[in-house]
Amino acid sequence: MKAAAFDFVQPSSLDEACEHLSRAADDPQIIAGGQSLMPMLAMRLVRPGLVIDINKIETLSGVVEQDGGVTIGACTRQTDAETSPVVSGRLPLLRKALRFVGHDQTRNRGTIGGSLAHADPSAEICLTAVTLGAKITLTSAQGQRDLAASDFILGPMTTAREENEILTAVSFPIWAADGRVGTGFQEVSSRQSDFAIVAAAAQVAIDDDGICRRAAVAVANATPAPIRLTAVEDGLVGQEPTAAVVDPLLPSLESVLEPEADLHASGTARIHIAKTLVKRAILEATEDAAADD
Repeated sequence: MKAAAFDFVQPSSLDEACEHLSRAADDPQIIAGGQSLMPMLAMRLVRPGLVIDINKIETLSGVVEQDGGVTIGACTRQTDAETSPVVSGRLPLLRKALRFVGHDQTRNRGTIGGSLAHADPSAEICLTAVTLGAKITLTSAQGQRDLAASDFILGPMTTAREENEILTAVSFPIWAADGRVGTGFQEVSSRQSDFAIVAAAAQVAIDDDGICRRAAVAVANATPAPIRLTAVEDGLVGQEPTAAVVDPLLPSLESVLEPEADLHASGTARIHIAKTLVKRAILEATEDAAADD
């Protein structure tokens, strides 16, 4: 199929893009990488009156370390984030997650902001943003606001972005002075680079005695939106994260997960997979932290 007819603009500044967006009617759409929007246009799942291409806005691309965190522009290509020395050094969990996102070809065009704005429940970038407590920056003609990733992603393909807002950046906090930091990312998919049936992410800080001093653990595609597993996190802190410590924490997932059944897995299977992946991610993160000696 072909997309329904629409108008197209390519502003060179954020102010110009916001102005187009504020004046537009008929469900305007913003395009950056287009890896999700283009198929939806082709299948006429969306029929915008206007498509706003934000790729020419230079301020929306790049990776910068500042104010104790790493800020990534919305139009930053996923491959550029994956190969960024700043991401590798400061956000190793994001670097691990990006390796699971599609194929090299899709990451060459796909953007960090585009994945967050699309909010696929299986998206690895969304999962990482929730795990690390990232902050989403939204900009409109009226100004700018920031939202925690967990407040921004509301459900499958549903976010807190208003119609007149553009997702312009995401900022990840850097874990500093928390001990040796390790990361783990695990997912199961039907084929390599396919959408995750379930995915799990973990980041831990381990002291010199092997005790966990801080933990962040989350799951994707076993709930309508990625979710932090606070009971698991609390159970890890103050303990040495061994399998014997992790195993008793896993039943708590049953009370917080809301898995949907589909062609790939039943709800029961997703809970089982989630438990397995959470354990693997935590143990991987622990081993990773130990290797940092």
